[in-house]
Amino acid sequence: MTTRERETKVKIPEAILRAVPKVLLHDHLDGGLRPLSIIELAHDQGYKKLPTEDPGELAEWFYRGATRGSLPLFLEGFVHTTGVLQTEEAIERVAYEMMEDMKADGVVYVETRFAPVFHTQHGLHPEEVVTAALRGLERGRKDFGVGYGLLISAMRNMQRSLEMAELAVDFRDRGVVGFDLAGEEGGYPPKKHVDAFQFIQRENFNITIHAGEGFGKESIWQAIQWCGAHRIGHATRLVDDMAVADGHVVKFGTLAQYVLDKRIPLEICLSSNVHTGAAKSFEEHPFGIYFREKFRVTLNTDDRLMSNTTLTKELKIGADVFGLTYDDIEKLTINAMKSAFIPHNRRIEFIYNVIKPGFAKMRRRLPRK
Repeated sequence: MTTRERETKVKIPEAILRAVPKVLLHDHLDGGLRPLSIIELAHDQGYKKLPTEDPGELAEWFYRGATRGSLPLFLEGFVHTTGVLQTEEAIERVAYEMMEDMKADGVVYVETRFAPVFHTQHGLHPEEVVTAALRGLERGRKDFGVGYGLLISAMRNMQRSLEMAELAVDFRDRGVVGFDLAGEEGGYPPKKHVDAFQFIQRENFNITIHAGEGFGKESIWQAIQWCGAHRIGHATRLVDDMAVADGHVVKFGTLAQYVLDKRIPLEICLSSNVHTGAAKSFEEHPFGIYFREKFRVTLNTDDRLMSNTTLTKELKIGADVFGLTYDDIEKLTINAMKSAFIPHNRRIEFIYNVIKPGFAKMRRRLPRK
């Protein structure tokens, strides 16, 4: 029996998965609110549209609504989360609570993202929205010791992407680490926003794009070749550019080969992809193929509230469904830290001073067989 076969047979306790230092690159700030906070913020702001004011029932409502196999249906819950994030105090509170939740989940570095345009319904300016989020994140860093970066998302169906790109660059020295494009893919290809991405490129800034989640490999191709994406969010449809037999790739298309060769990171969100119908099941998710073929994959939460998930849970799915070993999970974590949008020296510090020592320490607690 090989070392890997022995490791695969050793079940990694969830407590260890929670305790190891983790890195999260794809998490939506407005998709991870605490149900009780939503209710309290609704009271504070006079928001009357919540389906229930019981925290348990509200959590179940979001989860039930998000697991209908459709990205547009999945996104419906954001009407309520953004609906209660219309004051600076609310945005700061949610950002701070997110950092506390990251600490509880063993996350040592997180990049969270949101679209400021959704938080201006009651008169806030986008600059005020971003400033409030950064205040909460920075307070959370000081109190919980979790590193962070904020990504500014533009929306595919809006004509404000250049404005959001300029906003991201304006805040690059205050905690914003990159620019994102999000929203429903069908009918809204990335190249429609190429002016925003060219601006980001000219400013030597960072780009991640949701692509290949609800639409085909063409969306990924445009994100990379038209828009210069440094990372791809989801990328479930990249497998369409591969000939697969018995779970292994026998031939790569030119796009898949390019992504593999250039080490373009893929922000994989297992639970979310199953819930939106991007993947039929965990077992059929292409993550296993990507991992075996040595793509630079990372595991992420996407929307913790909607999918009722944490990064610990996502890693557990990886271990239970795809046979990830402890070493595999350490590799995924280092992949994520290498792919973070912070300066190289800080990434190295996290890898050698936090991640590697943390995994070495927890290795001693692994069950033996």
